[in-house]
Amino acid sequence: QVQLVESGGGLVQAGGSLRLSCAASGRVFSFNAMGWYRQAPGEQRELVAGISRGGITNYVDSVKGRFTISRDNTKNTVYLQMNSLKPEDTAVYYCAAARSGQSIRIPTYWGQGTQVTVSS
Repeated sequence: QVQLVESGGGLVQAGGSLRLSCAASGRVFSFNAMGWYRQAPGEQRELVAGISRGGITNYVDSVKGRFTISRDNTKNTVYLQMNSLKPEDTAVYYCAAARSGQSIRIPTYWGQGTQVTVSS
């Protein structure tokens, strides 16, 4: 079993920054790719950024150049640095992890979510 615990959400003005963290515990050796999803009210959950164990990253177009995903394998932690935040970034952000050999687009484990609210 794997547990993912997010932290770092909150309220910020447009143009501001937040850093989300996700600490993994349990059978962390069982997964490879990690990532961040978000879900706004009335919208589908979308993959914002993903990172492989080796550090290969990918982003949804709307956050490229503003968000940076990183991970520290020694701490079993993944981060999402969010800069130049926009009101449309407002959502619940979820940490996710996929089993070894699977894409982060098919996550096996989910965190509980952390609210990010960007005011205009």
